[in-house]
Amino acid sequence: MKVEVITIGDELLIGQVIDTNSAWIGKELNTLGLELYRITSVQDDKDDILRVLNEAYMRSDLILITGGIGPTKDDITKQTLCEFFQTELIFDEEAYKNVERIFSARGREVNRLSATQAWVLKSAEIIQNQKGTAPVSWIQKDDKIFVSMPGVPVEMKWVMKEAIIPKIIAHFELNQVILHRTCLVKDYTESALAEYLESWENNLPDDIKLAYLPSPGVIRLRLTLRGVGDLILFKEKLDKQVDQLKLLLGNALYEVSDVPIGEFIGNLLKQKKLTFAAAESCTGGYISHQITAISGSSAYFKGGIIAYSNEVKENLLCVKSETLLNFGAVSREVAEQMVLGVKELLQVDAAVAVTGIAGPEGGTLEKPVGTVWIAAAFHDQLISRLYRYGNDREQNIIRTTNDALFLIAQLIEN
Repeated sequence: MKVEVITIGDELLIGQVIDTNSAWIGKELNTLGLELYRITSVQDDKDDILRVLNEAYMRSDLILITGGIGPTKDDITKQTLCEFFQTELIFDEEAYKNVERIFSARGREVNRLSATQAWVLKSAEIIQNQKGTAPVSWIQKDDKIFVSMPGVPVEMKWVMKEAIIPKIIAHFELNQVILHRTCLVKDYTESALAEYLESWENNLPDDIKLAYLPSPGVIRLRLTLRGVGDLILFKEKLDKQVDQLKLLLGNALYEVSDVPIGEFIGNLLKQKKLTFAAAESCTGGYISHQITAISGSSAYFKGGIIAYSNEVKENLLCVKSETLLNFGAVSREVAEQMVLGVKELLQVDAAVAVTGIAGPEGGTLEKPVGTVWIAAAFHDQLISRLYRYGNDREQNIIRTTNDALFLIAQLIEN
């Protein structure tokens, strides 16, 4: 069975809006044993949309379409679908009531353009969108299914979870199993990790595939098993390979789930019932952002200090002026005084501090761009390390954040 996604909108093609819908849909369909065969983004042009729809009809069994069904003139998907399916628009009373409900909840009256949302494809099965005014169309053409959904992510996700996925399960005979295990690995480059795991990888069963997904400071190893058979046995088969990876990689394999670094450190802090704080210079609050992006982080994160200037380092974190004068802001001594200062100021069990040159300007021969000192403190223990990254500012901030959180995790776990 082949499934593809068509996303419609000029904004996707000019980079004004990032297509997160396709990634989410692909992940959700995987849980059903379905894989996306193709993702196509097309501009708001009738001829282009018709061409893409026809191509999808020729090659796929299920076509999921997002975008272009709003009330404005640039939203032409509904009219184009009418032409493709050789049908017409009819007024749907339930769709209009849904528009009225949405507007009433916002304390507004339905305007002329929004009322047009109640006009739907005659040949479609209409699914009401409880999160927005644009109804969803489920359309069958021969033995192929087309689903037209809104492009707004919160609306698309709701209709997929509440209506479309249950209908897919009911309509199609799904018997393939797709399972993933994601192992998060630190302290390796992609090539070094691949070389180290070469023998293990060459001996993987034929139905298990391995993918390397590198990011700054972290490599995700994704094991995927596809087949028709017993789900429990498939899980055991994957888990056996994960256990072998743990033996091979030791502490470098720090998590067996595809979670962000903030969730990983948050789980550790919750498990140990510890409080945490951060003092940040070169990361400008990115460490705190990674922590607070996780719901419930207030249980363990007390706060952070963005000490970008020397004055803030001195006045808030009690970094000594002579330390700054003698060693410079990017130094072991300053990083250690920063971490002890924030730990004392916010009265936490554990803390990290970072100071460095993110770039692309500001480096010297002695301290080039990418030079970063990270210090971590836990109870009465204190460690600090020097890191040297590259010239890319964004990459340096991400790598510093990851390494800072890895350092405090290492200190806590040891």
